[in-house]
Amino acid sequence: MNIRLAAESLHSCSGCEISLLNIGEALIPLLNRLQLVHLPLLMDHKYSDPAGSETEISIPKAEIGLVSGGVANTHQLQVLEAMRKSCTTLVALGTCGTHGGIPAMINEWPMADALQTVFSTVTTEPVDVPNQDTPPMLDRVYSLDEKTDVDIFLPGCPPDPTIIARVLEDFLDGLTPEPVTKSVCDTCPTRRTGKSERKLLRFTANARFDSNESTASMQCLLEQGFLCMGPVTAGGCGHQGEPACIRARVPCRGCYGPVRHQDNQMLGMLNGLVSQGIDFKTIIDRKSMLRFSGAHGRLRPLKEKKRAS
Repeated sequence: MNIRLAAESLHSCSGCEISLLNIGEALIPLLNRLQLVHLPLLMDHKYSDPAGSETEISIPKAEIGLVSGGVANTHQLQVLEAMRKSCTTLVALGTCGTHGGIPAMINEWPMADALQTVFSTVTTEPVDVPNQDTPPMLDRVYSLDEKTDVDIFLPGCPPDPTIIARVLEDFLDGLTPEPVTKSVCDTCPTRRTGKSERKLLRFTANARFDSNESTASMQCLLEQGFLCMGPVTAGGCGHQGEPACIRARVPCRGCYGPVRHQDNQMLGMLNGLVSQGIDFKTIIDRKSMLRFSGAHGRLRPLKEKKRAS
């Protein structure tokens, strides 16, 4: 029996859709069992119902709804609400959808101030912030579950293609996809000595490793003094169990969001550093630990007095 699939991308870069295509040949048998009823990036389909009003957004009924990206303007909110109404199971695809992602970094400033800065740079002639033929912006960038009910969270920037394929296979087989419960550290093969540097290094420093040996022989990057977000970041980014960043000999940046959905990566990481005896004051930009999870009120503007000072 075929299962109907609808997909939408909101405030995102389309990397999640590329990851979907990167499933490769394994996608072909899945497509034989999936009926694509709405996927604007691959097939033309109008939002408006010819029998309805011009402003009404209509999405075909589907058992599975994949939505990537967060919510930043009124049109995206309308599309999300239409997807929720039409889809039995709604899946937040990618970290922008689950936790705001990179776009939610703008939440650190008032939206009006941020837009004024973008459109009035010192390198170009200032222009007015667009306000015609463009949907009004919301006050900040929201994750999907802040605006509607979400059934499945599938984080990643972008999610690993094999994980997307597994989730789709589970749906087709009548199973409920299991959430990620392990952190990046849980799947990291690097060597832990129990001895950590007391101060954090800048990313201009090079990690200590032998390129001729496997990552299993490399000392844990956090122990080497690098701000590796592995302890507080959901796993799933790796191929055959090895985290992608670690395989490249660079620290985890936290792109899969927190291990548990409502966790705060910044607070969790600060607690972890303190427990290891690492001086957290050597962190140059603490808010950078929320670069992928700035929704849910995690990143917000400073009060007027603090911004003025």
